[in-house]
Amino acid sequence: MRLSTIILTLLLGASSVTAQTAKPKYRLTWQDHFRGKTFDSRSWTKIPRSASADWKRYMSPADSLYDVRNGKLILRGAVNTNLEADTAQFVTGGLYTKHKRTVKYGKVEVRAKLGRAQGAWPAIWMLPDVDIQWPHGGEIDIMEHLNHDSIVYQTIHTNYTVRLKQTDNPPHGKTHPIDRDGFNTYAVELLHDSIVFSVNGDSYFTYPRIQTDKEGQYPFDRPYYLLIDMQTEGSWVGKAIKSELPVEMEIDWVKMYDLVE
Repeated sequence: MRLSTIILTLLLGASSVTAQTAKPKYRLTWQDHFRGKTFDSRSWTKIPRSASADWKRYMSPADSLYDVRNGKLILRGAVNTNLEADTAQFVTGGLYTKHKRTVKYGKVEVRAKLGRAQGAWPAIWMLPDVDIQWPHGGEIDIMEHLNHDSIVYQTIHTNYTVRLKQTDNPPHGKTHPIDRDGFNTYAVELLHDSIVFSVNGDSYFTYPRIQTDKEGQYPFDRPYYLLIDMQTEGSWVGKAIKSELPVEMEIDWVKMYDLVE
């Protein structure tokens, strides 16, 4: 083989590897640094209560559970002290961007500090912004934290993982250590062929689209909205200790990006 042909072959091989490993590019489409006196209702809505799931059993619109302080959004979980108006044992604050801010293919980043308490279950996550029964539309858990843990959970839920129990092919979640006393940045990338999770810039877990004849393995081809909520109690997190409440989660900022294709 001539030297020029060898060089050309090597160059073509190198360019092919570069193309396959090129990082996705994103364009910032929306961000919120919580500069006002309250959250922006053009982007956020208080999450309504429902008895259909643990995570929203204690959601409340009470103003005491929501605050914007020093450029931070504050969401609280507390013992309910106004039983005449609301018979729920606990009350929690949560916001979502449903029908207001969504991402189809792109990236979401949230910088947050998590309070700790037995029974506290703060979460940052995404659901499809269309009318589709769970879990067929998919759920993307950017961050879930339990009690006093020094780790967070990042997880995918679909019909494939929930109903068909295919949780290990491929693995549908991982955990990552965090600074329990400081702010951490949680992120997810929604791509055509994979969902990529990171904590503080460490992209350590990827959930790929695979070839399978089983239903609903990768439904992530639609717009998703963001939920941020200070949940309390549930079958996973366990019972709350009232003396450790109230508990807060602080959100420094939120950013959404579209994938540049």
